[in-house]
Amino acid sequence: MTLLAKHLVDSRPFHAIIVAVILLAGVLAGVETSAAMLAQHGALLHALDGTVLAIFIVEIVLKLASHGRRPLDYFRDGWNVFDFTIVVFCVLPVGGPFAAVLRLVRTLRLLRLVTALPKLQVLVGALIKSLSSMGYVGLLLGLIFYIYAVTGVHMFGQASPENFGNLRAALLALFQMITLDDWRTMYDRAQAAAPYAATPYFVSFILLGTMIMLNLFIGIVMNSMAEMHTELAELKQAARSTGEKGSVLADVTALEQQIAALRPQLDALRARLSQPPG
Repeated sequence: MTLLAKHLVDSRPFHAIIVAVILLAGVLAGVETSAAMLAQHGALLHALDGTVLAIFIVEIVLKLASHGRRPLDYFRDGWNVFDFTIVVFCVLPVGGPFAAVLRLVRTLRLLRLVTALPKLQVLVGALIKSLSSMGYVGLLLGLIFYIYAVTGVHMFGQASPENFGNLRAALLALFQMITLDDWRTMYDRAQAAAPYAATPYFVSFILLGTMIMLNLFIGIVMNSMAEMHTELAELKQAARSTGEKGSVLADVTALEQQIAALRPQLDALRARLSQPPG
């Protein structure tokens, strides 16, 4: 039973079916936002939603069964815990004050594509791995924002109060500048108040914020992706080595069993040869 469940869970058709069901769950989540579709095909949509949930439950049961006498090993993988949590929330009845939250959780079933597609796992793993480095870059970017916001309030607050009238407005204006969205309008207003300071202020901030800091974020993510690919290659190599060792051990065990089966015949032949000729 354990070998059958493991073979089924690891098979490509089973994997393709789960991916298709996850995509179907995403489509259902979008269709159910239409009141007209719910009114016209509500029963069918609820039936399909129940079928999707049942398939997810069967998938978890099979994965638990594939671990044999140690089903709790299923929860050693963080992605399995993520899948199990989503399915548990989906089983809860939708109703009462938490109906909207439970519907949102059911919509999150589409995130199971991350666990179903290894390439997406690499991307998400790289993002998670880069969070620690991103924190320091984000802190530096926050310092730059704060310094430029205070400077902008002092220099351009009177000429452009809607953009630099206070610290909050200045921070929002700088965020708009870093996205390069209509920054020229803010520049024209600031230039009226400080014509010689506006140009270096805007140019330096755009260079620092857009062309340097954001590229640092991209570099950190790319470096994390390279590390994830290296770790994945090492895991595959380790799994391949373990499989080869397991194959050799299986061959040795089979050979020992054959020798044990032939031993009585060898003992009988030895005894016959040791008898004096009569």
